[in-house]
Amino acid sequence: MQNFEQIRSHLVASGYRLTLQEPFVLCVELSLAQGKRHQAIFLSEMQDDDGREYLRVSTAIAPITGLDARRALAFNWASRVGFLAIGELDGVPYLQLCENRPYDCVDAAEIDRLVLEIGGTGDEMERRMSAGGDLL
Repeated sequence: MQNFEQIRSHLVASGYRLTLQEPFVLCVELSLAQGKRHQAIFLSEMQDDDGREYLRVSTAIAPITGLDARRALAFNWASRVGFLAIGELDGVPYLQLCENRPYDCVDAAEIDRLVLEIGGTGDEMERRMSAGGDLL
C-alpha cells in the first residue's frame, strides 16, 4: 500500500463495516463472538520526523480511571500483538491497544491481519479489564 486511500479502498472492497470515514481516519466495527460483542478499530495515517508515512491501527480498551495498570501491562507483556498507549476519546483518557506500520511494509493481507488481531486482542483485553463488559 502506498497511501491511505488504497487502504480505504481495500477495506471497502473486502466488506468491512466502516462507521467513520474521514480523510486520514477510518473506523472499522468488528462483530465478534457470533455478534455478541463488538469492537471499534481505528486506522489513521501518521508521519515521523522525516516525513515517512505510517499506518496506525488502534482500539480503545477502557477509560483509565479506576483501571489496574498492572493487569493491563501484564496482559500486554503476554500478548504477541501491539503495544499499550493512552489516548483521548471524546475528551476522556482511554487505555488503547495499537500498532504502527510503515506504508512500505503494508499489503492487503497485513491490513486484514492487523484489523482482526488488534480487534480480537483489544476485545479480549476490554473483557478482562471490565469484568466481561463490552463498552466499545
